[in-house]
Amino acid sequence: MSKRIVIDPVTRIEGHAKISIFLDDEGNVSDAEFHVVEFRGFEKFCLGRPYQEMPGITARVCGICPVSHLLASAKAGDAIMAVNIPPPAEKLRRLMNLGQIIQSHALSFFHLSAPDFLLGWDTPPARRNLFGLIATNAPLARAGIRLRQFGQEIIEVLGGKKIHPAWGVPGGVRNPLTHEGRARIRAWLPEAYATSKLALDLFKKTLETHKREIQIFGNFSSLFMGLVDADGNWEHHGGKLRFVDSSGSTIADQLDPQKYYEYIAEAVQNSSYLKSPYYSPVGFPDGMYRVGPLARLNVAKQMGTPKADAELKRFKRLGRKGAVTSAFLYHYARLIEILAAIEKIEAALEDPDLLSEDLRADAGINSLRGVGVSEAPRGTLFHDYTVDRHGLLQKVNLIVATGQNNLAMNQTVAQIARHYISGQEIPEPMLNRIEHGIRCYDPCLSCSTHAVGQMPLLVQLIGPDGSVLNQAARGGG
Repeated sequence: MSKRIVIDPVTRIEGHAKISIFLDDEGNVSDAEFHVVEFRGFEKFCLGRPYQEMPGITARVCGICPVSHLLASAKAGDAIMAVNIPPPAEKLRRLMNLGQIIQSHALSFFHLSAPDFLLGWDTPPARRNLFGLIATNAPLARAGIRLRQFGQEIIEVLGGKKIHPAWGVPGGVRNPLTHEGRARIRAWLPEAYATSKLALDLFKKTLETHKREIQIFGNFSSLFMGLVDADGNWEHHGGKLRFVDSSGSTIADQLDPQKYYEYIAEAVQNSSYLKSPYYSPVGFPDGMYRVGPLARLNVAKQMGTPKADAELKRFKRLGRKGAVTSAFLYHYARLIEILAAIEKIEAALEDPDLLSEDLRADAGINSLRGVGVSEAPRGTLFHDYTVDRHGLLQKVNLIVATGQNNLAMNQTVAQIARHYISGQEIPEPMLNRIEHGIRCYDPCLSCSTHAVGQMPLLVQLIGPDGSVLNQAARGGG
């Protein structure tokens, strides 16, 4: 008789979700599904709004990634106006996006993920969080908090506030970097470099102690997608799209992100409000691809900065078949991107264009459709707007990183569960590890945090007649 294990709710992810694990007649895991059970309707309530308002509106889609939506939305507005924004505005947008990458990656690594593999998978959930990390390694925890603060400082210096800055606009940005702001950012650089090295050294030790997790946490063949520049190097706010397969071979390159719909399709599954994008030339579900730090490093030849390039070489050696396929190594990729971002920020601060007042192109509506694409910390972000002649939105499509990783997250859960579930037993280590398998992707739903204290988790083993054969509960609501 087939059976089903349900984890509801999944704890310490951003939003409301649950996991179903399906068992076959022999009690072995046959499949798994990650269900997003909340519907927020952002695409619908934007209809009828002027496209110029969209950066400010969509920045509020997320409190962790407001800059990502702000910039992608502004780029969609650029396309509707059919303008090339002034070079200083482009450079300033890039600087803010680098700050966003640092603050979000620092949050993911130090606050959300590190407690799992530093404190141990079997540590009680009430202690397996940032405060538990503070209790056992206060200097490391403080360094992580400060690194995130550095990224937020860049956002605040440019946009006026750390969260939801109303700064990026169609055609450019509202204000330049000031001399004082440049000095504030520059003063952080030595500490940011030191924390980046600390984290990288720490995780390289984890590579030796967590070889089993590397092998079974989302370690499977898939496609990978990300932006690259004209030379095939790491890109975060421009360039073209590249797809590579698990052997590391490029299967499509220099694709125009404005025409993403020619090679990316979206499947709708009854089990989730989260859509499942796939590479359409291959079809569904074989066209599953991954985005985010792991994918960006797999598609890039180089990072474009000396220290990060050296780390990228070490990273790529972990890919036995070409690409690095283990989702557990998303953590390593995040740290390399932090280092690259710091190096690029240091170089950018020397550019006098950042202080320029030439910040905005002005034009009317020259295209009824505009697509903005940028790399959010979690992966490639698409904003696709269709407007009428008055600039009022008629259609909105947002393709976010978590959706693009949806199929891979399902497969990751199933892979981990197969190693820890057999029959009707629900071992405690499985609960923690499945949650971390999801956290490798850092899914952005609405609360991607480690809860402090009580952390409700219920896993039920349900028979075909609906009866509960076994269950395991943790925490309370």
